Amino acid sequence: MPKEAVFTMKLENSLREGFIAAAKASHRPASQVMRELMREYIQRQNDRQAYDDWVVQKIKRGRQSIRTGEGTSNEDVEALFAERRTTLAGKM
Repeated sequence: MPKEAVFTMKLENSLREGFIAAAKASHRPASQVMRELMREYIQRQNDRQAYDDWVVQKIKRGRQSIRTGEGTSNEDVEALFAERRTTLAGKM
């Protein structure tokens, strides 16, 4: 991969030395490890945003189902799971 940019960052000496030592121990250049870490960070951020978007949509669908009367009341859910807990407790 051709070098397209130079990335400069300020680090504490101990952090830099530890990173260089860890990269050498894995027999990989520090630049390769940094690229991998950057890609992983970008992926985590994208995954987090996708999850946040999914949660927002789930909440919207839930609220819409309540408005249209398709939801289940809290009392009905509590009763259903109380029954399930009783059934499971009897099996133990």
